[in-house]
Amino acid sequence: MRQPPQIRLRERMTILGNLDASSFVPWIRRHAAKLGLSQDIAHTGPDRIELEVAGPEELIDMMEMGCSLGPIDVWVDTIERRPIDD
Repeated sequence: MRQPPQIRLRERMTILGNLDASSFVPWIRRHAAKLGLSQDIAHTGPDRIELEVAGPEELIDMMEMGCSLGPIDVWVDTIERRPIDD
C-alpha cells in the first residue's frame, strides 16, 4: 500500500527562555537531522534562538516537542511557530 505524499512545510521557530546557545544549537542541529528536517539557525542568544525548519508537519511538531524538553542545561519558556511563505 502506498503512503500519501507528505506535504513539506517551512516554518520559523522562535525558542525563548534561559538558553545556553553553545550547547543547545548543536543539540538542535542533531535533533533536526535525526528527524530528517532541514534547518537553518538565523539567530542565537542567551534568551532567544530563531531557526527555520522544513519538512512534514508531524516532524516539525516532534521538533518543537523535543526542543521544549531540550537538554538539561536549558530552560525553554515558550516556542513560537510561524509559517514562511515562499
